[in-house]
Amino acid sequence: MKKLISISLGLLLFVSGGAQTLPSADKETDFHKLSGNLRAYPFTESEPPAQTPAPEGYIPFHIEHYGRHGSRWLIGGNDYLTPVRNLEKAERAGCLTPLGQETLEALRKIERASHGRLGELSDKGALQHQAIGRRMARNYPEIFNDSAMVDAKATVVIRCILSMLNGLQGIQEIAPGVNVKSDASYADMYFMNYDDKPAWVIKDRAEETVLRDYRKKHALGNEYLYRLVSDKKFAQDSVAPGIFPYLYWVLAAAQGHSDQPWLLDKVFTADEVREAWRYDNGMWTLHCIDTPLTERRMPYTQRKLLRNMIESTDTAILSRTPSANLRYGHDGILINFLTLIEADDLGKQFASIEEAEDAGLRSYDLIPMAGNIQMVFYRNAEGDVLVKALLNEKEVRLPGQPVEGPYYRWADLRSYYLDKISPYD
Repeated sequence: MKKLISISLGLLLFVSGGAQTLPSADKETDFHKLSGNLRAYPFTESEPPAQTPAPEGYIPFHIEHYGRHGSRWLIGGNDYLTPVRNLEKAERAGCLTPLGQETLEALRKIERASHGRLGELSDKGALQHQAIGRRMARNYPEIFNDSAMVDAKATVVIRCILSMLNGLQGIQEIAPGVNVKSDASYADMYFMNYDDKPAWVIKDRAEETVLRDYRKKHALGNEYLYRLVSDKKFAQDSVAPGIFPYLYWVLAAAQGHSDQPWLLDKVFTADEVREAWRYDNGMWTLHCIDTPLTERRMPYTQRKLLRNMIESTDTAILSRTPSANLRYGHDGILINFLTLIEADDLGKQFASIEEAEDAGLRSYDLIPMAGNIQMVFYRNAEGDVLVKALLNEKEVRLPGQPVEGPYYRWADLRSYYLDKISPYD
């Protein structure tokens, strides 16, 4: 495998601003953020950070993109039913606190509203992709002009198809003259949502041991239930069994809807919601990192997506027509793609879940609802091609030495990535 020059300390500080720390109870805690992959996209009504100008003479001409669907309803019917049924036991026993009654009434309304909606895009999920599409067209008018070709694909799941259509709507609000092609077909699932069965078997085995032990270490007690149920013994014996993590999921997912009450910070303390987040984040970490715990297989599950992006970029470089290839899929694909391309050093080898977590592998930053990676390509008059990567519309590092700021020479990255994935093809 070809080796790229290691990134200088100065560049690390340019992007990361130093080591990150986990949200803590003794600091200001963002409960929306600690909702993990249920976090609503952070830049729907606000703007992302300003981008670094391209080196002189380089003009954007192409985008490769993969985006997760926007905020959605929870997928399983029991996700909504379980906390309702468990708290109703306390209601029948007459031991709900006022907060418990408020929470149960909210959960009942949410559960009724979920009928026929499981897994579907929410109203806010649509707005998230419209906003991303508008910014994409506004940020790169050289790409999204009347001659541009926009090829959009979605997985064959309705929330992803609707996310694609809303993203295209946002683009066309700013650039109505772009030429758009959209599709959702099983023919594309081999790179849009690749099912690497041997890797999943390895991961499942690790979950039975490594993830189990991690979750035991960060187990959530029953203190949050005592705010909802006045009889502690009844809460422990009759309400607690089976209610977690469903209660956390339903309350956390409320931020993705315009008409659901926000109760997460009433029911849980900062410490508790952080441990609830870890319950999921441990799974996502094991799902994607390069580690001997999963035989170093997991990032490579998205090699077909990376190869598709490389081949699509090859075509775009030969063309003189500005273009964008947009893909709308799922968090489990996006997070593994990020470790595969080594965004912000997340592709290095980790010995444990905790080590990767400390290095910045946090679901709330990487795969919120509508999370996305944009690879933006620039070309100068001599035909030299640079690329920069935006993760959730924020510039991130890639492997090797940049030409300037977050801009990398594409020929070097292309060769590096192809060498990296070729043993797995």
